[in-house]
Amino acid sequence: MTFIYSLLTRGRPLSAVIFLRATAFCIGNGLLQAYYLVYCAEYPEEWYTDVRFSFGVFLFILGMGINIHSDCMLRQLRKPGEIIYRIPQGGLFTYVSGANFLGEIIEWMGYALATWSVPAFAFAFFTLCFLGKQAFYHHRFYLKMFKDYPKSRKALIPFIF
Repeated sequence: MTFIYSLLTRGRPLSAVIFLRATAFCIGNGLLQAYYLVYCAEYPEEWYTDVRFSFGVFLFILGMGINIHSDCMLRQLRKPGEIIYRIPQGGLFTYVSGANFLGEIIEWMGYALATWSVPAFAFAFFTLCFLGKQAFYHHRFYLKMFKDYPKSRKALIPFIF
């Protein structure tokens, strides 16, 4: 998903330092998650019918769908070569400035619930902290940049925050 989004996005190029840091983080996190699932986790057969697993898988798929749909909407805001900013409209962007961030947070909370593991909950928590902050900054940027930005939109959680 990381590589697909990077290849499809339009706008300003990403710095090599940020790319390398993100790559190192994704590799480290992926290794930690995989190590836990392969060497530490033990799931009894009943786990796959447990409400935590089922609801976690549901949240993961829902979050991924929101994330992909929102990223697609953001990519369509610009024509090839453009670097201007536009107000995203539709989907969860009707309610929040960070619909893509909300989708990713839901996705990883679902993963944590489905795996019921400390590394997954830690990743979900830090995803919430980092992307929640990003959503707040994007929301503040949009409010400053666009005088006609919808005042009813929240940063991350519809109708609340």
